[in-house]
Amino acid sequence: MAMHEYEIDRRTLFRFGLGGAVVAVVGTELALPAAAQAAPSAEFPWIIDCDSWGARPPASPVQITGNTTNKIILHHMAFPNVTDYSREHAVQLAKDCQDLHMDTNGWADTGQHFTVSRGGYVLEGRHRSLETLEAGEHQVTAAHCPGENGNAIGIENEGTYITETPPEALLDALVDLCIVVCRKFDLNAWDIFGHWDFRETDCPGIAFYAQFPMVRTRVLKALGTPAGAIPERRWPDIWRFVGGPVVKVAQYLLADLGYGLAADGVFGQDTISVVNDFQARNGIPVDPDCTFDLATWEALVPTLDKHATGLPVVALQEMLVRKGYMDAVPTGTYDHATMKAVQDLQRLHGLTPNGKVGTSTWCAVVGGSVRQAFQV
Repeated sequence: MAMHEYEIDRRTLFRFGLGGAVVAVVGTELALPAAAQAAPSAEFPWIIDCDSWGARPPASPVQITGNTTNKIILHHMAFPNVTDYSREHAVQLAKDCQDLHMDTNGWADTGQHFTVSRGGYVLEGRHRSLETLEAGEHQVTAAHCPGENGNAIGIENEGTYITETPPEALLDALVDLCIVVCRKFDLNAWDIFGHWDFRETDCPGIAFYAQFPMVRTRVLKALGTPAGAIPERRWPDIWRFVGGPVVKVAQYLLADLGYGLAADGVFGQDTISVVNDFQARNGIPVDPDCTFDLATWEALVPTLDKHATGLPVVALQEMLVRKGYMDAVPTGTYDHATMKAVQDLQRLHGLTPNGKVGTSTWCAVVGGSVRQAFQV
């Protein structure tokens, strides 16, 4: 499948200003004047900027999105889990990543906004990401997650974390970076997601993904967010420009309601039509982008227990297998292995481990965050 840096995004706003500068609109993106180009960061000197690590010039002008940044997406790089934790290695990592993205993927520049090395060094990825972080608005349009490149700050973490977890130095630096991104872009700890919440991929890895409740909790505490401000649930806001396992879950659940819909993980026109109809029938404002907001998710997910069968159980089992809670082939029958896997997931997210799949358990299953997962 062809890899595309940019997607036409109808949410893009066409007229913005930045610091009083005149901004020119280029297609659906914003191009800042040369006077606004980045200099090494005085505010975040611990982030190694592109000039300092010797980045190649972008193959085409870096674009600035007009969208509102609404999340952070974490990745693992699927690079080796090296034991060289030096700055020199981190610099070479950034160069290798840029070469891969430009020369193999055919992208204009590094795909992600920021990179965190196993030694805990944070590096600017795509040019001007540090500049827009300081501004706290108009993020760089990236290439780390099709459908979310204009909405999400992408952070790549060096290593492969299917069975291994990241070293403490990486986690500490990642938390510090997430805190800064949240503060500058007015995000919250519950706005942190993984790559596979929006695309078909093994990234960010089973072992790393299981640490997300801990990462979110650390960010929440550092931000000083009061416990009363934590929403009961924060669902992944999938929409018509994304795809993958979470879309497939939604398709299974819609098919179970009688819609003639194949669960293929592709958010095509057939899914768009069904979602519009479902929203209209349930008194939910029909969103032209078919965004699964809280109201849509919570009207859709059924309650499952040990007597459940059918497509919702298949959807549940596929996600439990993908996230490492079970290795059995989905059967559509809520068996003992499924019960045990659900209980393990519930424990990780601070939910009562009763094996009953209610709204909060579904939210955790599809990659959202629940209030109980924050240990405050």
